Amino acid sequence: MSTSISPRTRTGILATMCLALVAVVASVAGLNVALNELAVALDASSSQVLWIVNAYTLTMAALLLPIGELGDRFGRRLMLVVGLGIFGAANLAAAFVDTPALMITFRAVAGFGAAMIMPATLSTLTAIFPEEERGRAVGIWAGFAGAGGILGLFSSAVLIDYASWQWLFVLPVAVAAIAIIATLAIVPETRNDNAPRFDAIGAALSILAVGGIVLGVEEGPHLGWTDPVVLAGLVGGALAAVAFVAAELRAEHPLLDVRIFRNGALASSSFFLAVLFALMLGSFLVVIQLLQAVLGYSAVTAAAGLLPMAAAMMSLSPIAPRIAKRYGLANVLSLGAAMMAVAFVWLGLADDSYLAVLPPLVLLGLAMGLSMSPATTAITESLPSERQGLASALNDTVREAGSALGIALIGSTLTSGYADSITATTDTLPPELAEPVGEGIGQALAVAAQLGPEGAAVAQAAQTAFLDGWTMAMFVAAAAAAVGGIGVRQITRLGGDTIGVSPEPVTVPVVSGTTGTSTGRTPEPVA
Repeated sequence: MSTSISPRTRTGILATMCLALVAVVASVAGLNVALNELAVALDASSSQVLWIVNAYTLTMAALLLPIGELGDRFGRRLMLVVGLGIFGAANLAAAFVDTPALMITFRAVAGFGAAMIMPATLSTLTAIFPEEERGRAVGIWAGFAGAGGILGLFSSAVLIDYASWQWLFVLPVAVAAIAIIATLAIVPETRNDNAPRFDAIGAALSILAVGGIVLGVEEGPHLGWTDPVVLAGLVGGALAAVAFVAAELRAEHPLLDVRIFRNGALASSSFFLAVLFALMLGSFLVVIQLLQAVLGYSAVTAAAGLLPMAAAMMSLSPIAPRIAKRYGLANVLSLGAAMMAVAFVWLGLADDSYLAVLPPLVLLGLAMGLSMSPATTAITESLPSERQGLASALNDTVREAGSALGIALIGSTLTSGYADSITATTDTLPPELAEPVGEGIGQALAVAAQLGPEGAAVAQAAQTAFLDGWTMAMFVAAAAAAVGGIGVRQITRLGGDTIGVSPEPVTVPVVSGTTGTSTGRTPEPVA
């Protein structure tokens, strides 16, 4: 049983899973601070630079569900070790490439490895930790999942300022190597030896659905929402999603039995996590732009400015599942949504100084810490123990899809507000200057620096335009948070507020080569 694993070993397992998780999450956000350096070093176009980022997230998001199910079948530790090996090898290769095509290829391979790592980290914890400790372990995992993006931004900024872009890929190799060694040393194997036939049709449709929708959402702000690639992704993904639901309802052993969403805790938590990560990832990127472009901070200082938010988030995550069990999941998620809405309105009205934006950033971190881990716990506890890899993959999939949507929504709103406000300035400039100034504040400040004394007015106008777009983006984020809170209430009203379900006893493997009776909770680690 899991209780046979000593508390000290369980602590080591938790630290190992969080280390592997941070390597994956940091690789999503951390690269954003090095895009200019990569463009110059690889002679990459803006489209190629975008794909260097998106190839990783698109591959990972599309593969999470089927790979999570495979982890349940073949072993979560095995999946984690293999995934870390692929992830580390791809990052090592990326550090030595000299063409955009190779970089995009290795980023996609790293995303494949990440899709093996993320579900395995969470499902290992839910399989190994006893029920009385599981909520805290999942809470700590969720805290690192949220704060990992900020930690990635900060560490990447330090490496860019004091080393070179290659170190952004070398560091994850070292982290992956440490995680592999620790996993092999202390993490027992857990799996479902009696898994039914793999749902290949469901797996293929899930890849097309998630991949298509994420592709469309990621490309839409850059190519335009009517671009053929964007429309093909969105329409194709939506059709695949409909086909996936139909196929799963008919399948004898579905990859994901969509009827589980009748569980109000699971459905509301999945919806809320998508909203939460949409707002979190979207806000990370625009706050960094505010600190750098408007307040004049360096990349390192700007990333450090987000650390109080990460600290606030991680302070509540370990205890939040216990709070939700006491006061009700819907109440806690709704409170978190209300706190986020207030924080975003506060940010939209704040003066352009760090001391003005710091309190709402801390409030935002507290809101996310309060609500993220209960939602994660509700998802993992709503599926039986032998399918924890799939439960973890479902959790990760809604987070990744939400992140892509949030970056598109908040980023597009900021860009639109900036473009509308800067028009009065670009109309007075020659076309060769008006175009880059109208593209965004980064290009505008670069142009202003080349104009000498006359550039001060352009820089001031660009910063004012950015703040106009910033206010619009924060108000849109506040509205989205309110929709998230209302949605949680409505979904819960239909399906209930209980965290987890109590499945009927089923026969599941408890030790490799044997079977035993389980209520759908903690399996015995494989010897």
